[in-house]
Amino acid sequence: MARKDRMRYWKITSDEMKEFNYDESKLLNWEIKCVREPEEEAHFIGVFMYRNGTAYDYESVKGVCYFHNNIDRKELPEITKFLQGKFNGKEMEKGDRILLKDSDQIFSSKDIGELAKEMESKFNTKAIISLEFEDITAEALKESGMPEAKLLPIPK
Repeated sequence: MARKDRMRYWKITSDEMKEFNYDESKLLNWEIKCVREPEEEAHFIGVFMYRNGTAYDYESVKGVCYFHNNIDRKELPEITKFLQGKFNGKEMEKGDRILLKDSDQIFSSKDIGELAKEMESKFNTKAIISLEFEDITAEALKESGMPEAKLLPIPK
């Protein structure tokens, strides 16, 4: 019997996402890191979602979240408004993270890929996507089109 583990894929492009057909119920979390040129200046917005919720003080908040690094605070309302327009949710801020509590959740490769593409054009960034799966075999992921070259094993 093939082992079922947690597996993470990284450095996926928005175009590559169109090719995948994985079991959405096995996707534990995803992240779209939107980087602005020049990369050395580390200007980025990271949109992410954890299936089981994101820690906020002592509670776990379900919904789409984002963090920011070296992004002008004047831009944040526009990013929040864009994401709320797509996913709804109540805005909660914690340090450099903004959570949209109880927002709609997405797990399909098509939806995540489209969001990455929109973030690229709307916020002048380049998107790099990471996906983490649980309780699934490497074989099942390979069959769904996930590229083995982008598999990043998670240490036990």
